[in-house]
Amino acid sequence: MESKLSIIKQYLSDAMSYSDYKNLVKQLLDEGKATGHNQSEMYLNYSKLGFSRMKRWEKTFKLDQEQIQAIKSVSTPQTWLVISEGWCGDAAPALPIMKKIAEINKNIDFKVILRDDFPEVIETFLTNGGKSIPKLVSFNLEKEALYFTWGPRPSTATQMVEDEKKKEGQLSAEFKEKLQYWYNTDKGKTTASDLIDLLKSTA
Repeated sequence: MESKLSIIKQYLSDAMSYSDYKNLVKQLLDEGKATGHNQSEMYLNYSKLGFSRMKRWEKTFKLDQEQIQAIKSVSTPQTWLVISEGWCGDAAPALPIMKKIAEINKNIDFKVILRDDFPEVIETFLTNGGKSIPKLVSFNLEKEALYFTWGPRPSTATQMVEDEKKKEGQLSAEFKEKLQYWYNTDKGKTTASDLIDLLKSTA
């Protein structure tokens, strides 16, 4: 755990606020670019789609009063560092929800760092050996505490992906559409529930 925290400490100053991250994605799109090291037309299109979805989730996602009270009840200071990229389809619905939770509790300092620019960070927090994003890490450097990690998907979506990989060996375009439909119909409820349960565990 100490080594993971030392990596975080080394790169934390390179992290951005959510608004700076969003502005960077927009600025690069205006220049015809995506974040990250892959500048193909496909990744540019993913980035355009992701930015549009991120803005939509900012407007449409709502927390209920019970969730708001649960978020406010946690008094443990912590930083939420999310490893992301503008082209990531799973990041677009997740980051606005993380940001809204962080806005409710002043003890949460929410920051974003790009996966491809700082590979040492994602390599410290792999998912089943892969560099899957978004990946959220909750910690407090002063207390030398690493509280939890989350990602790259909410629990139900994670199970859907695992089942599909077992059945088909890969994720088809049709399955990705199905997954996007699930995100839209779930309306962020599972992501919020997962994150709030983890947050409460730090109290």
